Amino acid sequence: MSEESTLVRFANVLSSPEGSGVNRAYLDIMLRDDVSVLCVNKGTQKKRSMPFKVLYGHNNRFWQQGGDWEYFITEEDHAKIKAKAVTGPGIWETEVVKRPVQDSSDTEMGYGEDYDSIAVMNTAQRVQRIDEKNQRLNELISTKNTDTQIVTEALVDSTQNAALVNHATLLDAMHHADDDAKKMTQGMVDSTYEMVKASAQLIEADIVNDELMNTLVEKSNGTIIQHITRVYLSGIAFLSYYNKLVLTSSTVDKLRISFPTKYRKFYHGLLPHLSDDDVTLERVFYKGMRAIPPNLFFSWAVGFLIHDIGKAAAVEYHEGEEAYDREVVIEHVELGYKSIINKTNYPRAAALITGYHHEYYGDSGGYGYFRTYLERYRKANPSAKQNFCISYELEPMLNCVTLAYFPAKVLEIIDVYDSVTDPNRAYRKVMTPDEALTMMREEFIEKHRKIDAVLFDIFVGYIQDKQNKDPAS
Repeated sequence: MSEESTLVRFANVLSSPEGSGVNRAYLDIMLRDDVSVLCVNKGTQKKRSMPFKVLYGHNNRFWQQGGDWEYFITEEDHAKIKAKAVTGPGIWETEVVKRPVQDSSDTEMGYGEDYDSIAVMNTAQRVQRIDEKNQRLNELISTKNTDTQIVTEALVDSTQNAALVNHATLLDAMHHADDDAKKMTQGMVDSTYEMVKASAQLIEADIVNDELMNTLVEKSNGTIIQHITRVYLSGIAFLSYYNKLVLTSSTVDKLRISFPTKYRKFYHGLLPHLSDDDVTLERVFYKGMRAIPPNLFFSWAVGFLIHDIGKAAAVEYHEGEEAYDREVVIEHVELGYKSIINKTNYPRAAALITGYHHEYYGDSGGYGYFRTYLERYRKANPSAKQNFCISYELEPMLNCVTLAYFPAKVLEIIDVYDSVTDPNRAYRKVMTPDEALTMMREEFIEKHRKIDAVLFDIFVGYIQDKQNKDPAS
């Protein structure tokens, strides 16, 4: 959108004169043609061009909500819309009706059509929705049901509903003072935590089939919800796999033996102030590799569920191409972190997973709150040294003893893998599992030190193990 273009205020284009209705003919054209909208911050005058269908998918009355932003289109686009409108101006609908989309690839639905029904609920109704799904999960646990179809369907359904409830409730909570918001969201927090515990019990039985899960997930037309669901369920499954590996095999001993030849160079690049011989597996994992206790496991799983809760439909994964708005990408992390830490009583670990899951070991391609925190800490403590890479607890990371937080490093891997294998990728070719793992090793380990090398190799084993169990592979 050219800066020299003559602009038309968006509300004057789409809203009726009294502001109560929406021009249906214009709306259809703008969704079909993907008209660009200029968003201008009232306070800072910062400008951002966004596709109309993305803004509309996130909030179908965004231009009427007030707030910090004003919205415009060019006079040229306005003229084209008027020329294309078969029914002409003046056909106003007081309620926006979402009509069926003929080609789902043409429209980014974000949170999907199911979100509308949850958005209009009050807090108690939303909590009841999660509780109903929890009851179903607990019934499957108590009856020891091992029917893959039934269990997977229940897991996907409960995850998607919990994610939608959390997103809608946190948006509402942003309009309340922090203490009031925490009271308002407490029921949601408690019910979500119970859902996570029930999910973990079912997934530990290795009952989730990936092909079936993906089929069920894609029944939702909300690509953000699809991603959240896959990442959440895969995250729990991977943590369970990791625990079994550490507790029941000689994996740690094998890693320690192979470390000097296979991993030392990578980690010495992260800890260059240490002598070469001092960079060992024990320097990677603060206090050593160990199984994840239940209290941490469940807190981390909550973080996986809500990691993209601040995400708008405009935010998509990228592998370094220039054609993306970095500010928009970073904003979803900041919004999610702020809403969770300030407006809820979720475990602090869950909020930090949300805020730190794109840190990438400090690589310039990453972003997140930990960088700002670390910069301040180093100024206040100039002699401080990060002598370890990963901690299981928060304190070593927050005290700058370690470079990173274990669940955030796990989520980075799962998040990237899911994004590049997502069947709905509209901007690049969908990768096969093998292609994704090869790309991740080359781009995120060999060319850049972004994801963790040891955890990635464990993840590769996890993917291969699933493929070996799948009769279709």
